Amino acid sequence: MIDYSTILSPLFSMITQHWYLIPIILVILFFRMPYGKGLLGEMLVNFAVKIQLDKNKYHLIKNVTLPTENGTTQIDHIVVSEFGIFVIETKNMKGWIFGDEKRKTWTQKIYKHTSTFQNPLHQNYKHTKTIESALGIDHSKMFSVVVFVGESTFKTKMPDNVTYAGGLIHYIKSKTDIIIPENEVKKILSDIESGRLSRTLKTHKEHISHVKNIIKEKESQNSCPKCGGSLLLRIVKNGANQGNEFYGCSNYPKCKYTVQVA
Repeated sequence: MIDYSTILSPLFSMITQHWYLIPIILVILFFRMPYGKGLLGEMLVNFAVKIQLDKNKYHLIKNVTLPTENGTTQIDHIVVSEFGIFVIETKNMKGWIFGDEKRKTWTQKIYKHTSTFQNPLHQNYKHTKTIESALGIDHSKMFSVVVFVGESTFKTKMPDNVTYAGGLIHYIKSKTDIIIPENEVKKILSDIESGRLSRTLKTHKEHISHVKNIIKEKESQNSCPKCGGSLLLRIVKNGANQGNEFYGCSNYPKCKYTVQVA
C-alpha cells in the first residue's frame, strides 16, 4: 500500500514555505486565459492614454456598452478631445498578422497553425456608427483606431489607424486640427455617460448573450460566424465520434470552425 503521506508532506511543506508565490502564479495563469489577455490589453492602453496624453485635453472613457437597434455593442475605449473622438479597439494577439483594410477576415499565423478572425476595422466600424447615431455627430469627427498588444507582428502593410500599443499615442497626437469646440466636448462626455449601460456583470452577460445569438443566427443561415465561409455537412472519419455528422467551414484548413448537428 502506498504511503501518500511521504509524498504529500514535502509538497505541503514547500507550499507553506513559498505561499507568497501562489498569488503570483494565479495572476500569471489568469492573464494567459483569453479573458485575461483581453483585460491586460485594455489595461496597457489605459495606462498609455493616462500617462502620455494631457488629461485636460483628452478624456478617456473605457469599457462602454451602448444599446443598439438589435442588442448591444461593447467598446474598449473612447478618447474624446477637441481634435476628435477616437474609438479604440484592442487586440491582444501573438504571431504573424496578415490583413488589409478591405478584407472581411484577417489571418493569424503561429508557427504552422493558421486561423482567421474578423477584420477589426469592420468590427470597430459598428462602434463608430453607434456613437455617431447616439450623439448625432458627423463622421468626420470620428477616428477608428485598432491597437494590437502582445507578441504580434504585421506581415502586410497596415493602414495608419492600425498600430501597436506604442503607436497609439503618436496616431492620436497626429490629429492637430481643432474640430470640436470645448463646450461640445463636455456635452459629448455627458451624453456618452448618460447613454451607456451600467457597468455591471448583468450588462456584460447580456452583451455576451447577444454575441452568441449573432453566431447562432449566422449558423442558421449556413454561414461561418468566424470567417463568413459556407458551412458544409461533413462526417467524422475516425476517433471516438466516427460516423457523427457536423458542419465544418468551407475554408478549412484556414478556418477550423465546426458545429455539431443538433
